[in-house]
Order: sequence, then structure tokens, then C-alpha cells
Amino acid sequence: MIVVVDYGVNNLKSVVRALAAGGHAATLTTDPDEVRLADHVLVPGVGHFGQASRTLESTGLGAAVRDAAAHGQAVMGICLGLQLFFGASAEAPGVPGLGILPGEVRRFDTALPVPHVGWARVDPTPAGRGHAMLEAVFHDAPQFFYHVHSYHPWGLPDEDILATGTYERVFPTLVGRGNVIGAQFHPEKSQRAGIELLDAFARWRP
Repeated sequence: MIVVVDYGVNNLKSVVRALAAGGHAATLTTDPDEVRLADHVLVPGVGHFGQASRTLESTGLGAAVRDAAAHGQAVMGICLGLQLFFGASAEAPGVPGLGILPGEVRRFDTALPVPHVGWARVDPTPAGRGHAMLEAVFHDAPQFFYHVHSYHPWGLPDEDILATGTYERVFPTLVGRGNVIGAQFHPEKSQRAGIELLDAFARWRP
């Protein structure tokens, strides 16, 4: 069973539709027990880190996602959902995230326009090329995914950075550890490459 965690942010139903395009049924849920029982847990989202984090904690969904990650279920975050996997974000100082990945979230430090919007090349790292879920997505070559974000992961161990993008500077855009993986870009807006990534997640058995 694939569940998409509904914590009151935008862009959830489009992820359900993208999974369906790859042949995978998913349930949109506000029930922490359903999250704990799922084989695959997806945490998408567009919104503000602080409000989203507080909602996850107040509804019990945050604890359920942490439990799913701790118990070895396949867990994936998309955009804001990924950012919430870290312990802190510059978007909401003092508001803790879920803390299931090491590192933090920083705002782009660039003279280019922020947010970063549009298609961008995503290059797999050595860790990404060896990742069981990603072999069928990258085929050892870059892909292009659609990005809309002002913040990005930062301070991760090299082995947790699975692919990078470039916006004046290189930044991690696909990260993961063990049974947890996250994309800063939007696979549900990335046409064929995005559907292939979500299909790979649905088939992944970490």
C-alpha cells in the first residue's frame, strides 16, 4: 500500500495522479495509523516549513512518518516534504523538523533570482549511481527535472547526496539514507522522468 500524507499543504493530489500514471494506486491520508501500516510513505508538499512542521506534530502524522522511517518502510519526501525530513530550516528558525536525515535546509545564496524555477539538469553522484532505486531512472546519465524552490538541503554527508543540481552553485537535489529518500524537485511536474522516478519508488523494496 502506498500512502500520500495529507498534512494540509498544496500539491498532494497531483502526486497521486502521477503515481497513477505509472500504474500505482495511492491513498491520500490524514490517519497516522494508515501511515504506520503502509509499505510506502510519500510526503510531498508546497508551503512554509514552520506551519507544515507544526501541523505534522499536532496531528500525529510527524510521529507516524518517523515511525515508518525507523521501521524500514520506504519513505520519500518531495520538495517541502523532503525539507521536513531535516532537523532545521532557515525558513523557520527555531522550528524543528522531523530529524530523520542529517543536515539542514538553507536558502539559496546567489545573485540569481530566487526562487529557482524551471527545468534543471540533475546529475547522479557516485552514491546515486549505486542506489538500488535510482538505477532504472538515471541509467548512469543525467536527467532533467522541474524545480520550484528557494531552499535546499545542506550539510549532508557525501554518501547521502544521491544527485545534484546547479543554480550558480551545486546543491543537493536528491538525497537519501537507507530506506529514506527525498527529491527537492517535483517529479509530478517532470513528465516522463518524474513518472519513472515515482514508479521506481513504488517498486523499491529497501
